[in-house]
Amino acid sequence: QGQPVESGGGLVQPGGSLRLSCVAPGSIFSTKSMGWYRQPAGKPREFVAAISSGGTTDFADSVKGRFTIARDNAKNTVYLQLNSLKPEDTAVYYCNIGLWMRGGHYPHYGTEYWGKGTLVTVSS
Repeated sequence: QGQPVESGGGLVQPGGSLRLSCVAPGSIFSTKSMGWYRQPAGKPREFVAAISSGGTTDFADSVKGRFTIARDNAKNTVYLQLNSLKPEDTAVYYCNIGLWMRGGHYPHYGTEYWGKGTLVTVSS
């Protein structure tokens, strides 16, 4: 797989929305679980959401009901829709290629399986 590339980050006010995109080159994209993680400044990277090759989804409790995830295998793209944004959602958001096992997303940790990130800032 080629390294995924994220886009769509930016500055948004609390309560606003953004849609992030991740393009992951490679012929096996449709067989992979795709996940989104985020890393606030000075804090560890944390799981946000994931979607399996078959379309099963999983969300962190902190974003459940506010974020949605979808994929378009024809475009090798996964999307993260961020709604009702809060200041605590501010972070660099990363796209990850992994496996769906035991009911959830398991990331591949090699650098080639992670994008460089896109910054989302939620502030007035």
